[in-house]
Amino acid sequence: MPNVLTRLAHTIEKRKGEDEKKSYAAKLFARGPEKCAEKFGEEAVEAIIEAAKGRRKKLTEEAADVLFHLLIMLSSRGVKFEDVLAELERREGKSGIVEKAERKKK
Repeated sequence: MPNVLTRLAHTIEKRKGEDEKKSYAAKLFARGPEKCAEKFGEEAVEAIIEAAKGRRKKLTEEAADVLFHLLIMLSSRGVKFEDVLAELERREGKSGIVEKAERKKK
C-alpha cells in the first residue's frame, strides 16, 4: 500500500492542467516551474525559521508544506517521486560521506 507521500504525489500529477480556481496545485503549475521552485524555497525558509525558534507545532505544519511544495516542484520539472524514492533506496545503508565521495567521482 502506498504511503501518504506517494498518494499525494499521484494526486498532484492529476492536478496538472485542471481548473486553477479549484486546485491550488493547478494554480502553481500554471505559473510555471520557476514559481513552483520559488514557492518551495519560501516554504523551506519558513520551516527553518520555526526550527530555529523551537516551535514544534509550527515546524510540523511548515514541514508538511515543504513536502507538498517539494512534490509540486519535482512534478513541474518532470521528476517523478518514484525516481526520488529509488535514489534514496540506492543510497540506503551507505554512509553519507561515502555516497557524497562517489558522486564527486562521476
